[in-house]
Amino acid sequence: MLGKLARYLRMCGYDAAYALDRGIEADDQLQNLAREEERLLITRKRSLAHRLEQSVLVESKEILEQLGELRESGFRIGLAEKSARCGNCNGRLQKLPAEFDRPAHAPAEGPVWQCDECDQLFWKGSHWETVRQRLSAV
Repeated sequence: MLGKLARYLRMCGYDAAYALDRGIEADDQLQNLAREEERLLITRKRSLAHRLEQSVLVESKEILEQLGELRESGFRIGLAEKSARCGNCNGRLQKLPAEFDRPAHAPAEGPVWQCDECDQLFWKGSHWETVRQRLSAV
């Protein structure tokens, strides 16, 4: 239920696993996964949040409001200076060498990163600025 939030948290530099990426939906499985991986569980489900000590309940359905709730809970909300996580799969990003053959649609200048899990490429393009502006409004 919080897939978009997971993507934003990854852009902020957090290791944000999303249970549906792993095919997990049941509360007991979510609870076990959070404990096994020593993760903080972020959920909109009050009953689940109360079952785990390491949890945060977000109440809004809107992404910017959810991010605001997390900021109020002590999260740093802002783009990570150094890209660290894939927005798609949460894999680690590796900076590619400057001589890397860039795709035609990538900017000619600036670093490019590649996910070590899904191989997706990332760079700080116009989308990066849009996200930065959204996050600064939180």
